[in-house]
Amino acid sequence: MTLGKWLAPAALAAAMLAVAGCGETRTDRAISGGAIGAGAGAVGGALMGSPGTGALLGGAAGAAAGGLTDKEDIDLGDPIWKDND
Repeated sequence: MTLGKWLAPAALAAAMLAVAGCGETRTDRAISGGAIGAGAGAVGGALMGSPGTGALLGGAAGAAAGGLTDKEDIDLGDPIWKDND
């Protein structure tokens, strides 16, 4: 496999892990991380020929990264579904 085929999925995975921590609670972080990871994984999987597998693996990795980090580890603000009044 060429470097180009590995570079895009690796960059997407890094971006997914960087933003997996959106939210205040572990649940918020797991949900946002899973959604971001599934999207990134689907794109990366499509480049590799299997978007469903990519979405599944990316979603699981994103949910784990979001759920296993504390607000002090990564803080990117409140998720968009929270009311900011």
